[in-house]
Amino acid sequence: MPVDFEAHEPGNPRVDLSEGTNARRLLEFLLTTPTVGYTPAELAEETGVSRGSVGPTMNRLETAGLVRHKEPYWAAAEDDRIAAATAAFIGVETASSTYSDDWYAQNSGWAEELPDLSDEET
Repeated sequence: MPVDFEAHEPGNPRVDLSEGTNARRLLEFLLTTPTVGYTPAELAEETGVSRGSVGPTMNRLETAGLVRHKEPYWAAAEDDRIAAATAAFIGVETASSTYSDDWYAQNSGWAEELPDLSDEET
């Protein structure tokens, strides 16, 4: 994945958890059974992520503190970052299903219902 060379810092634990990424697919699967560990082969089979991509992706997730590893098993981590990731996944899915493009088209007055924040002090 291309990066901004000037802004890149080696060892940065940020992981792209965008929809459809290997990291997202693996983490979402692990979150369905957070106390169960899986081998890389099992993760590849369950998620459709290629076997060769599972190891490097899981290492990035571990560096970010999102998964834990006891050779040869991987499981979701047990801390606040996982709760935040889960909430983000659920929030995006809920917002997407509730406020799809059709919702805005069918509710033309939605913008008028927004509060006017222009006069609030920061």
